[in-house]
Amino acid sequence: MPTSLSVAATPEPSRPTTPRFKDVVLDVLRRARSEKDSEAHQIFRDAAGNKPKNAIAMPQTVNPDEETVPGIQHPGSTGVIYCSDRAIANGFSYANAHAWANLGQGAPEVGPIPEAFERPTTISLPEDSLEYAPTTGVKALREAVANLYNDTYRQGKESQYTYENVCIVPGGRAGLSRLGAVIGDVYTSYQIPDYTAYDQMLSAFRRLVPVPTALEHENQYKLDLKSIKKDIETQSLAVILASNPRNPTGQVIKGDELKELVALSRDGTTVILDEFYSWYIYPGDDEEFGKSVSSAEYVEDVNEDAAIIVDGLTKNWRLPGWRVCWVIGPRNLITALSQSGSFLDGGANHPMQLAAIPMLNPETVKAEKIALQKHFKMKRDHILKRLKHMGLPVDLPPNSTFYIWLNLESLPEPINNGLTFFEELLKEQTIVIPGIFFDINPAHRRNLFKSPCHHFVRLSFGPPLKDLDMGLDAIERVLRKAKKEGMSSFGHSYKKSVDGSFVRPEDLVTHV
Repeated sequence: MPTSLSVAATPEPSRPTTPRFKDVVLDVLRRARSEKDSEAHQIFRDAAGNKPKNAIAMPQTVNPDEETVPGIQHPGSTGVIYCSDRAIANGFSYANAHAWANLGQGAPEVGPIPEAFERPTTISLPEDSLEYAPTTGVKALREAVANLYNDTYRQGKESQYTYENVCIVPGGRAGLSRLGAVIGDVYTSYQIPDYTAYDQMLSAFRRLVPVPTALEHENQYKLDLKSIKKDIETQSLAVILASNPRNPTGQVIKGDELKELVALSRDGTTVILDEFYSWYIYPGDDEEFGKSVSSAEYVEDVNEDAAIIVDGLTKNWRLPGWRVCWVIGPRNLITALSQSGSFLDGGANHPMQLAAIPMLNPETVKAEKIALQKHFKMKRDHILKRLKHMGLPVDLPPNSTFYIWLNLESLPEPINNGLTFFEELLKEQTIVIPGIFFDINPAHRRNLFKSPCHHFVRLSFGPPLKDLDMGLDAIERVLRKAKKEGMSSFGHSYKKSVDGSFVRPEDLVTHV
């Protein structure tokens, strides 16, 4: 993809600097071909839990943050948490959040949007809601979830979901954790790139044996069903874990492809699909607004097919703070999830579960889908248009979710990799998520420069339009600066901690 940026001229940094610092910076810029040469990558590796598990030509040092409590091993933070911590080190706080553009957030805007149902401002607190809820959830909410899926995806089918096929959980991660706790010693397939929390899940539950499949950008990151079937036969895959629609690439499988994937659940393989973006579908034809995607449509027998759905209020209903989600699957799975929930999380918030019940009315949901899809399609088209104007056209526009998987390869070094681009945007009070966090890598062995996600960032168009424009303005400033001043001011001078300290040149030299 062509770029309008040129790096033919490399002027001196405008701020005063010592010769030693200048020499180090220019050396790094010339030779940043691996982690050890990049300041942004060193900051990442210094964060607790992010050391590689084998030598990759980097000195193996002890991080005191990882060694202070005997017997504790840091799992490494999810991408959003790491990026939030780095933003805080650069001056971000929740008190001044309005001054920042958070294009990294994995949540939709929660305020009113045109034609959507009114945002709840109060909830009832009946006396029985002050008690613990069952670990499987309030029965009435479980019934409402089952009814919604039957009405939306299973009309006319003999096998119907009941409350016994639904487990209410306190958030999507809790649902995944409950599932991870009950999966036995089996090979579990996952794809690259995919949702960042899968990395921690696959690392934490040691009985799972993770088996990766790298999806190809050239193939629009589609699941290769032929390859999956071969892996089932040759490697005895027992579990397939994937998001659909896909985070972060914004692609979706549906129709015959999704039907074929679900069919694997009838042949000895459990299929777990994270369907949190099932409403975020952007049709080309206005008459298609209001349609959603779910594997529930292709399940034949709800108690025999080993097809598991994870979803909830977080994305589709735009209520991430409620932490009310669900897992749908065979009846005997729900019993197992109740048991794992009793020691993992104790169950979802009781009053919020009761308040959620009327929101699952099928007629309310149909109207909400249309409002959501129209609004988010408008934002998607807006951000794509602005990126194209900047010389960053998106070669794989999202047809679902609220994410753009932005390829930076056309930019000059060092801002052509996600971690450095992210650090430069922090200077502009803007947050994005580097692509390496979606390279699910449970053993943390891969050199980040070798990651297939290294040259990408994920941009979210979940925030309100004014916040999107703030972030896009920041990206434009970075690109304008690169074109006008050259690259000597990029790739260094990053704040290391909240106290305002910077990476010292002498520390950088030890790694070069």
